[in-house]
Amino acid sequence: SSAKDFYLIGFPALQDFQIPLFLVFLLFYLLILIGNIIIIAVVVVDQTLHRPMYFFLANLSALDILLTTTTIPKMLAMFLVNAKTISFHGCFLQMYCFHGLAVTESLLLVVMSYDCYEAICNPLHYPVKMTKRVNIQLAAYAWVTALLIPIPVVFQTSQLTFGDTTVVYHCFCDHLAVVQAACSDFSASFQTFLGFSIAMIVSVVPLMLVTLLYVHIIISILKINSKGGRSKAFSTCTSHLIVVGAYYSSIVLAYISHRTDMPIDIHVMSNVIFAILTPLLNPLIYTLRNKEVKCAVKKIIFLKIF
Repeated sequence: SSAKDFYLIGFPALQDFQIPLFLVFLLFYLLILIGNIIIIAVVVVDQTLHRPMYFFLANLSALDILLTTTTIPKMLAMFLVNAKTISFHGCFLQMYCFHGLAVTESLLLVVMSYDCYEAICNPLHYPVKMTKRVNIQLAAYAWVTALLIPIPVVFQTSQLTFGDTTVVYHCFCDHLAVVQAACSDFSASFQTFLGFSIAMIVSVVPLMLVTLLYVHIIISILKINSKGGRSKAFSTCTSHLIVVGAYYSSIVLAYISHRTDMPIDIHVMSNVIFAILTPLLNPLIYTLRNKEVKCAVKKIIFLKIF
């Protein structure tokens, strides 16, 4: 199997627009790198941000850098120099990293929701519950659990029958696209069902947990007597809610494109949007809507200039 290669088609209808695609995705990648590196640097440097919320935010930013680095550099090479071939082992390594990191994102969003829950619903016990050790454990559980989940599916998919050069209708080695490119038999059909079922579970269960936590958060906020207190509590969670909304909106878009009879380009684009939308929006949302992060960024820029 190590001698086999995969040929990534990319966007079939946009073969004449490779350079514009390269420039657009290069811009997205640079914005993702710069924005998330700024978030990490600000959280590390500014002592006022050494709190659980920003520790998890730094984890999310590091994750977004890794997630996009798994796919975008190969896509840039495809668009610029037509480097569409990827080795057997390279393809499955990319598949594992992409899906493992995507699951990590959903679990980190649950952890961040739990942090908001403790901060608003149990403010008196918050410093005792959300200690540095607990924060590290929660982040570690999210990373380790998510990186273990894809291993069985990726391994079983690698055992399917492929040709010497398998054509994959995608920009990267997405599980579903690779399975659909395998020689058709019962194993391939089962892998499609299994992969899709696991994807739904690791998306729906975290969403249910986030929803449940935010129901409790909203109920607690509505019990606050002062209007200023309610406004401050809502502002604590607004940025995170927007990120959660963007993340699950991109999942819904990818799901709809998969279940309906749409052109292959739209299906590929919906998966690409899922891969880059949240990493692109996270730094913008947290720097524009979070006053503490915004002030910390301005302070660091001011000190660097003057």
